[in-house]
Amino acid sequence: MGSLDTNPTAFSAFGDDAGGFQPLNPDDVRAYLHKAVDFISDYYKSVESMPVLPDVKPGYLQDQLRATPPTSSAPFDVTMKELKASVVPGMTHWASPNFFAFFPSTNSAAAIAGDLIASAMNTVGFTWQAAPAATEMEVLALDWLAQLLRLPTSFMNRTSAGRGTGGGVILGTTSEAMLVTLVAARDAALRRSGSEGVAGITRLTVYAADQTHSTFFKACRLAGFDPANIRSIPTGADTDYGLDPAKLLEIMQADVAAGLVPTYICATVGTTSSNAVDPVGAIADVAKMFNAWVHVDAAYAGSACICPEFRHHLNGVERVDSISMSPHKWLLTCLDCTCLWVRDTHRLTDSLETNPEYLKNDASESGTVTDLKDMQVGVGRRFRGLKLWMVMRTYGAAKLQEHIRSDVAMAKMFEDSVRADDRFEVVVPRNFALVCFRIKPRGAMTEEDADEANHELMDRLNRTGKAYLAHTVVGGKFVLRFAVGSSLQEERHVRSAWELIKKTTTEIMQEVTI
Repeated sequence: MGSLDTNPTAFSAFGDDAGGFQPLNPDDVRAYLHKAVDFISDYYKSVESMPVLPDVKPGYLQDQLRATPPTSSAPFDVTMKELKASVVPGMTHWASPNFFAFFPSTNSAAAIAGDLIASAMNTVGFTWQAAPAATEMEVLALDWLAQLLRLPTSFMNRTSAGRGTGGGVILGTTSEAMLVTLVAARDAALRRSGSEGVAGITRLTVYAADQTHSTFFKACRLAGFDPANIRSIPTGADTDYGLDPAKLLEIMQADVAAGLVPTYICATVGTTSSNAVDPVGAIADVAKMFNAWVHVDAAYAGSACICPEFRHHLNGVERVDSISMSPHKWLLTCLDCTCLWVRDTHRLTDSLETNPEYLKNDASESGTVTDLKDMQVGVGRRFRGLKLWMVMRTYGAAKLQEHIRSDVAMAKMFEDSVRADDRFEVVVPRNFALVCFRIKPRGAMTEEDADEANHELMDRLNRTGKAYLAHTVVGGKFVLRFAVGSSLQEERHVRSAWELIKKTTTEIMQEVTI
């Protein structure tokens, strides 16, 4: 370790320690982190006043910062100055209380502290022996969260009776959760069908609603499924854009009749476009007829299910094979943190286990511990469990439920405002804290005109820097998505955004009239 030097003879392995490079000098660690924490605290105080979307052009940062890496060191203050002058102005501020796009990326003091400590420890917890506390903290945090979600004990690492057959792992994203379960389901289906190796993979079929996140279809391709065998099942307003179990059954029966093997179904609780909810229990019943794996993607809305009034959306989960949710979306735990639970961990480890000589150890050989490397794609892994545990330990279930309920109440307030203005319509039912709405056609305005007006409304709102909304297309209509949930959001921010929407809409309508 050290800086590059054009004179190799200048380096001495036994030089003066006082003059050597010490990247973890205790005084520097304290000074740098104090400045970083001050920056973070000031950022949260001022982010509300910053434009949510930056006014920068592609390539701007390369023009502002030097194009070649420095040879000589610089004071940390210089680095922080460049961060403030060049990086911050080019950020889309997901932490802003005026951010209503996509889904929230929530955070909290406890999560930031946990992530900082985990980064400082910098453990690589591929096996229990490599990081006993990190492994057991992850297991504990997942079991805690499983209890908050009232998942059946079959999904837990530890039960009152001892070690269970199920368990979990914390991954980076939902994409990873889908990929590893697809691989496990693929291998199980190949074994059931008597396939030699992967020769039978061209017969395996997978299923999801057309509202399912696009990452699912990418994961299917990565897992080797034939694109021709990936079923995207159309949904409509008659099921509030949730997956229709009758359609699913019909399609799966047709596949079996054609000599194909139904392998995997992805059910979503809270789709990205519209927050639609697929009926988990009914889908599990259909899957059972074909011995197909059922995975529940509850990345966003799973957090709401810690509240009893939303838990019914997971009814039937005891009959699925796996479920994932992402606390980094709505449970105040910073990226990255996706929790995956499976009813039988062996179905994952059978497909993903690696056992090189240099990782063999007595604890792993004993079978009494979980080596989390065998439940993910890679081997190395971060100490993600610490921040999740710190969030739950610091705030407790009551505060976390209060956080969810507050966001839902603000979303309902916004929905009520939209419904009270006859220029707008709410396009789909609001299940959680996302409101999908649009300017509706009136008078001589056609559907095409309405789409253009809504697109213009979104663009103008986002250009103000005072709010940021994203869009989707539902039922062929261009729809604005208003997602409540940023950690700094208060009722006044929602009201302010609504006033801006009304004002901007009035301006657009007047221009159309003229």
